[in-house]
Formats: sequence, structure tokens, C-alpha cells
Amino acid sequence: MSLLDALPLSRKQIISIVEAESRINAWEGSVRSGKTIASLICWLEFVRTAPRGGELVMVGRTRDSLYRNVIQPLTNPEIFGRLAKQVKYNPGAPIAIIMGRIVHVLGANDAKAEPKVRGMTCSGAYVDEATTLPKTFFDQLLARCSVKGAKLFTTTNPDNPAHWFRREYLKRPAETGLRSWHFTLDDNPYLDPTYVAFLKSTYTGLFYRRNILGHWVQAEGAIYDTFDETRHVVKDVPHIQRWLCDAIDYGTTNPYADLLIGLGVDQRLYVVSEYRWDSRAERRKKTDAEYSQARRRWLAAVPHPQTNVLGVQPEWTVVDPSAASYVEQLHRDGVHGVTPADNTVLDGIRTVGSLIAANRLFIHESARGLIEEIPGYSWDDEKAEKGEDAPIKQDDHSCDALRYGIRTTEALWRPHIPMLLEVAA
Repeated sequence: MSLLDALPLSRKQIISIVEAESRINAWEGSVRSGKTIASLICWLEFVRTAPRGGELVMVGRTRDSLYRNVIQPLTNPEIFGRLAKQVKYNPGAPIAIIMGRIVHVLGANDAKAEPKVRGMTCSGAYVDEATTLPKTFFDQLLARCSVKGAKLFTTTNPDNPAHWFRREYLKRPAETGLRSWHFTLDDNPYLDPTYVAFLKSTYTGLFYRRNILGHWVQAEGAIYDTFDETRHVVKDVPHIQRWLCDAIDYGTTNPYADLLIGLGVDQRLYVVSEYRWDSRAERRKKTDAEYSQARRRWLAAVPHPQTNVLGVQPEWTVVDPSAASYVEQLHRDGVHGVTPADNTVLDGIRTVGSLIAANRLFIHESARGLIEEIPGYSWDDEKAEKGEDAPIKQDDHSCDALRYGIRTTEALWRPHIPMLLEVAA
């Protein structure tokens, strides 16, 4: 039985599957648009009849992300029915068995990954989220697909318009032997309309245009463009049911910023208090030991909202991952729950931006450093011209601390904030 007959598919998916006969076949566009399912159907059909004499490869940014985004859906009978039994894989393993064929499973998260495919002779490859891979790796993998009849299948969400994948491949289909199909959220007719409306309300600005409209657009202007001081800055904070963390962006010459973040009983996140030290303005630098003492005094004086009780002990102390000496000082001072921050910049920005847009993140009026920084927290135009999305590294210390705290404790607060969903590609 053909997979086209076995699964409910949209017209756009069917067209892409039927037409996927090129050396490189790329599905690009918005999240949840159906591009991954279409690409996987093509991959399964290809593996079943792939040329012998070469190796088959599946690649993601990491093996974990590849399993989460691609292999796990393949093994789900609710999606692929009886065909799911034809995919056998143990998470983290270097190989999978698909349609009776051995398939190498690789992660390629930096330039050092390129040697992983040197020496291979491939008859086919599947690449999840091409824009997250180094160009050197992708180029090498494509060069290794040298068996007659070899094909490469790949998916990606849009990125910066100057990104190498768009510039070197999507914009040069004749030279590279590429065929691509562009998907938008509305190309997936099987999604619940309520869910679609919710997704559209989750993203804002740059991420709305990319993840909902499927546009390859450059970062422009304010990063948190839905932030409204009259709405998101509050005088009163409700009872905090869980003190998630204090999150620290460490600085000696630059400002030191520490934000106290809690989960309110109203299922919203609050920046309840801020400790900040600007050595330039104060004309005095502090040592690691002094910062640690100042942090302890600050937390001891923070009042619990709606009570007269003073003193907060957060579950975690999330620290700038580059501040190794300060982490050591905190350990010496007996601080529990010290952990390096998750510093995945774009993911952190997207998470914070979604919370602000959904009115699920508020800031107490006392956190003046953060309040003053957010409106000016902007994308770097010079880096955008090079195909990179990054904030301007200026007046961003409290914004970095916010991103550290929100992203690193996401597993703690996510189950309590039902308005936000983990959006899959």
C-alpha cells in the first residue's frame, strides 16, 4: 500500500511528495504546517528502494533533537499506523533500522561535526532543520551522497534571509539540483482551528512572520515589541506559590544584574525584585565575595507579596555560564541550587517574547534596570546582514538575566501556564 493512500494528507503535502525527485528536496516554511510529515513519507519511500552500495544517514542538530522531531513521530502508530513498526530505534543510539535498512543517526551542532561524514559513501540522507547545521557539515554530507540515484531530503523553518542555506541552496535551485516547497500554517487543514488561532496568538514580531507566515525575514527593531509598560509593569504582585530562581548576569566593569522570578497563584510569572550594581555609576567594583554577600542581604530583605514576611530562598540560582569564579564563590558561601544558565539566545528570546505577548510575564515596578532596558533591547542590524540573528550587546544585562532565568527554569513553570504550548516543527 502506498503511504499516500495510508495517511490523511493535504493537497500541498501530496504535491510535494509526488514531485520530490530531485537530488535535494527541501520542505521549508512555518511551524506545524505539515512539511515534516510530507518529508518523512518521502524518506520512508526512498529508504525502501534506496540504491545499494551506499550508507543511509539521518542528521539533526543533536541526536536528541532528531529523535524528538523526526524519529519519535516515525515510531508513533497514531501517525504512521502499521508503518511505525518498520522503524526501530533506541534513543541516543548511533543507528536505526528503517524498512529493514541500517540508517546512521548523527548530530551536527557545530563545525567540529564535519569529520563525522568524511569517508562515507552515501546513497541517501535526511536532514532535520537544515538551518541549525553548520554549512561545512551540510556541504560535506551532500558531497558524500555520491551513489547513483542518491537523494537528500531536508526540512527547515525560515531564518534570516542572508542565511547560507537560503543564499547558497534555496536561491540557486538550478545550480544545486534542488526542488523546494514552501508551507504556511494554513497549508495544514487537519489542525484544530482553535489550536491554529492559539498558535497565531503565541508568536509576535519576527517569530510570527517566520513561524506562522513562513517568511525569511531579517530581524528588525525592538526584540520585545509587544512589551507595554502600562500593562506589564505592576505595583502589586499576587501570592507567589513557587520561587523559581534568582537569575544573574555577572559583571565587574559592566553592570551586575540579579532578578528574582516567581510563579504566581494566578498562573503568571513575575519578576518580583531586582538587585543591580553598576560599577561605572557607583565608581567602585565589587569582588565575587562582595556580590555574594550583597545577594544574600538583598534576598533576605525581599517581602513575600501579600504578607509581612521578609526573606526569600529561591529554588535555583541561575548564573551567567561565563562567570565560573562567581559560581565557585557561591558554592563556598553555601548557596544551594546554583546552576549555569541556559544561554541559547534565540530560544530564550522567543520564550520570553511569547510570555510577554500572552500577558503571562509581569515585572514589579521596583525592577527599574530591567524596565529601562526592555524597550531598547534590539536586533543587531550588522549581524543580520551576515545572516545572524543576535541582539545588540549594549544595555542588555537585566534582559540577559531575564532570559537566563525564564529559559533555565522552563520545566518548572511550563506545566502551570496552560496558555503556552511547546510548538513542534
